[in-house]
Amino acid sequence: MIKKILIAEDYESFNLSIQKTLETLQISNPDYVYYCDDALLRIEKALQVNDSYDLLITDLHFEEDHRQQKLTSGEALIAAARNIQPDLKILVFSATGKPATIEALFEKEDIDGYVYKGRNDARELQEALEQIAANRRYFPQQFVQQRRQKNAYELDEFDITILSLMAGGKRQQEISEYLKKNNLKPSGLSSIEKRLNTIKEALDCSTNEQLIAHCVKMRII
Repeated sequence: MIKKILIAEDYESFNLSIQKTLETLQISNPDYVYYCDDALLRIEKALQVNDSYDLLITDLHFEEDHRQQKLTSGEALIAAARNIQPDLKILVFSATGKPATIEALFEKEDIDGYVYKGRNDARELQEALEQIAANRRYFPQQFVQQRRQKNAYELDEFDITILSLMAGGKRQQEISEYLKKNNLKPSGLSSIEKRLNTIKEALDCSTNEQLIAHCVKMRII
């Protein structure tokens, strides 16, 4: 059951919005802070007095101001909080975050949910809190659709050949020469580049290095 909640959000209007949503779920008196450093300090102090938080709700982006901070982003806060309280449930409420960033938060930091700020965010916040309270993860619908599209793209043998050669350190010119030598088509440089761009777009990778790292991680090559 979720009773004690900490909100880390630097905009007061969003803080109030979250609190209203919590009230509909009969969760009252959440603590809230405007800085990541303060959030981590609250978590540490709560642990020291055996009154730990059940849930941290945090943004990813925090604007810089006159106050010097050690933790300047929600991602840094999540990693630090996980380090001192591994069982803490974490919900990200943010307008920022590429699909790759969100996926990394679920995979590496084991967050419990993510809600995009924007249209219908109050309803999604309520759904996310209900799911998390039931020990289930909440994935935003937009992210689920993006993952389905990503997983729907199937690499063929030609794609895997190009990626394997690139992972082995071959430059595109060398890949082109290899394809020509082995009668594999298309073998032109422009065709290889277009194919790589298509794969990167499908797998949500911005660089060839990210693409290769993703394919190795997913054991595609």
